[in-house]
Amino acid sequence: MPVQVDSLASRIRDVPDFPKPGILFKDITTLLKDGDAFKAAIDGLLAKIGEKKIDAVVGMESRGFIFAAPIAYKLGVGFVPVRKLGKLPSDVVSVEYDLEYGSATLEMHKDALKPGSRVLIVDDLLATGGTVAGTIELVKQLKGEIVALAFLIELSALKGREKLSGFDIVTLISY
Repeated sequence: MPVQVDSLASRIRDVPDFPKPGILFKDITTLLKDGDAFKAAIDGLLAKIGEKKIDAVVGMESRGFIFAAPIAYKLGVGFVPVRKLGKLPSDVVSVEYDLEYGSATLEMHKDALKPGSRVLIVDDLLATGGTVAGTIELVKQLKGEIVALAFLIELSALKGREKLSGFDIVTLISY
C-alpha cells in the first residue's frame, strides 16, 4: 500500500541535543530506509514542483544529494552538486554562508551551469535559510535562473523562508 505524503512526518525521528545542546535534530534516515516513504517523498516533491521548465537540479552536500539526484533523474535533467570547501576537483565558484550553528563555505564547479540555465535547488531541510541562500548566490554567479526551491522539511519557527522572498518555495513537511 503506497505511503501518503501527509504521513511522512511520522517517519522522521527527533534527536534532542544533536549536534549540540538545544538543537532538536530531524533525522530523515528513518524515512529514507522505508522505500515506500522515500518514494512518496520524491513523488510528493515532484508533484508540488509541477510542470516547470527545468534545465538542471542543484543539490547541496550531503543530504540534499539524496533528494536532488532522483528528482533530476525523474525530470530527465542534469544534477549539479554543491560541495563543502575543497571537495571539488576543478575550477570553482565559492561563497561563505551562515549555518544554524556556525559558518561554512560552499563551492560549485565554474562549468556546472550555462548562463540562463533554469535551475531547481533541492535540499532536505529549510531552517534559517543560510545554506540555500549561499547556493542561490553560487547559481547567480554562474548566471543561472532559479525556477524554484524544494525542501522535504521546513522548520517554520527559524524563519528561513523570510530570507528567500521572491522565490517559489516547495515543501512537504512543516514543523
